[in-house]
Amino acid sequence: MKLEAALIAAAPFIIALLAISAIFSAAETALTRASRGRMHQLERDGDRAASRVNRLISDQETMIGAVLIGYNVLNILSSALATEFITAEVPGALGVAIATSVMTVLVVVFVEVLPKTLAIVRADDVARALSGPMLVAVWVLGPVIYAIQWVVRRTLGLFGVRLDMATDVLAAHEEIRGAVEYHHAEGAVESGDRRMLGGVLDLGELTVADVMVHRRQIEMVSIDTPPSQLVAEALASPYTRLPLYQREPENVVGVLHAKDIALALAAAGGADKVDVAAIATQPWFVPETTHLKDQLDAFLKRRTHFALVVDEYGGLQGLVTLEDILEEIVGEIEDEHDAAIEGVRPQPDGSVIVDGDVSIRELNRALDWELPDEHAVTVAGLVIHEAQTIPEVGQSFIFHHHRFQVLRRQRNQVTSLRITPLPRG
Repeated sequence: MKLEAALIAAAPFIIALLAISAIFSAAETALTRASRGRMHQLERDGDRAASRVNRLISDQETMIGAVLIGYNVLNILSSALATEFITAEVPGALGVAIATSVMTVLVVVFVEVLPKTLAIVRADDVARALSGPMLVAVWVLGPVIYAIQWVVRRTLGLFGVRLDMATDVLAAHEEIRGAVEYHHAEGAVESGDRRMLGGVLDLGELTVADVMVHRRQIEMVSIDTPPSQLVAEALASPYTRLPLYQREPENVVGVLHAKDIALALAAAGGADKVDVAAIATQPWFVPETTHLKDQLDAFLKRRTHFALVVDEYGGLQGLVTLEDILEEIVGEIEDEHDAAIEGVRPQPDGSVIVDGDVSIRELNRALDWELPDEHAVTVAGLVIHEAQTIPEVGQSFIFHHHRFQVLRRQRNQVTSLRITPLPRG
């Protein structure tokens, strides 16, 4: 009876302290898990609670400090009160054991598990609901928090640790990419949307060398070709822009646009009278190390869609178009003149015959594979990199859960392979 009376007398004080501690506990979980993107959008829409959440998240070190101070002080105080009341009626080790058991159950269930579970399930709503009290707590406990932060930073400084709370852009990109992959695995993001979002993030990492059309595949014409023949070749080409070279393909002197040819034909009255040199535009050369994001900005600024890619010595390496960059985001853009997945031919047995010059990124997008493209641009380059040799016809290799069999080789160039996906596990 004495124990029951002690618990009844202590209950209102202990419950009040644990309730406030539970609020701190829920706030800690909710504010660290709340969606920053959604909070920023809600703030732009005029949501004052979301604005408070963003203020708290912007200084997480101070916010976490306030939460931990309030949470620990309240839990220690409630445990001390419970021990005081219970040991007054049941003295000795037994009273301490009872107080410890009761408070452990109460703290674990009602201060830890219950509020944190709610905060995990409804992080955004809980964060918005508790943002007001947390701002008050941060303001009240501010001096104590700053004193603790000073001690922590000086202590860590003795061990050579420097705290930098600045935002890491690369880490932010990886966080976004990880979120997309997670939601894709859960079925909330479709494969097409996943590739588009990943493509946007890749623009700052890829260079034009990763997406360009190699110089061996560029269709170009000699400016010394007779006008009638040159116009016929240009009109027969599936491309609207053709580089013009003089004497040798490396020496590009202009770019011919199909629309300019049509206008010149209408004005001249015949293909023989077209002055090709007059209607050709100056070629635009860009370094192969240019990042796709910078190249996209340059395309938009110059209002042009076509650039020739050169290496550090000025040698022609390939060409890149606005469409090549957009395809990194939206996937292959096909029109009535394009061939679907050129150079990739699926076989009835599940294997795929691939031309050696097909890019790895294009193959991954077409077949939803995940072959690495860090060390090679083309499929043939990947095989040579992994094999550390130029393979012979008929040789097979297994890596990255695929079997690669060389079907054709021309001199030192692998021109055709059969790729068979292997079961994982």
